[in-house]
Amino acid sequence: MRIVLFMILGGLLPAGVSLAQDLDAGRKVAGMCRTCHGLDGFARVPIAPHIGGEPSEYIKAQLRAFRDGSREHEMMTVVAKGLSDQQISDVADWYSHFEITTTFPTGKPGDNAPELCVACHGANGISEMPDAPNLAGETNIYIETQLKAFRNGKRNNEIMSPIAADLTDADIQAAADWYSSIEIKIIDPAKQN
Repeated sequence: MRIVLFMILGGLLPAGVSLAQDLDAGRKVAGMCRTCHGLDGFARVPIAPHIGGEPSEYIKAQLRAFRDGSREHEMMTVVAKGLSDQQISDVADWYSHFEITTTFPTGKPGDNAPELCVACHGANGISEMPDAPNLAGETNIYIETQLKAFRNGKRNNEIMSPIAADLTDADIQAAADWYSSIEIKIIDPAKQN
């Protein structure tokens, strides 16, 4: 009965909807990402972000933006142009399946977090929204570069662009200092047993 119901309902699912994540397929695509972002999403180079534990929707949106040219980066644009929608979905599911834990720096409680950032990125740097990235443990240079790109219009986002437009260099430095000081661990929940 379950098989018959699945077959009947299967024809009613919208195109592109899968019933389960294909983490093996995502892991294969992530092989292209491992040099900079690591297979577990812990960045290996300071100008690349940690992407393990990022919201799947955020990863998908960024890869699509690199692919269609609405966001540009010399490496990511080239990589993303070669990805199909299914590969983007698979790799986003792969990286989002990881769990991320954070530890505040000694003597700095969460109430020291930059007030403008907390609503979306959390005091601990873990995204509060599916379309906002985690900032915990990112390097100063990465955070500063992205905030300045929003401020000067090289990156555009309906939420971040107006916020960044009013940030001073000192504000940007304070946000970068806060989030880069948070220690992170990226864990594969399937390997915790």
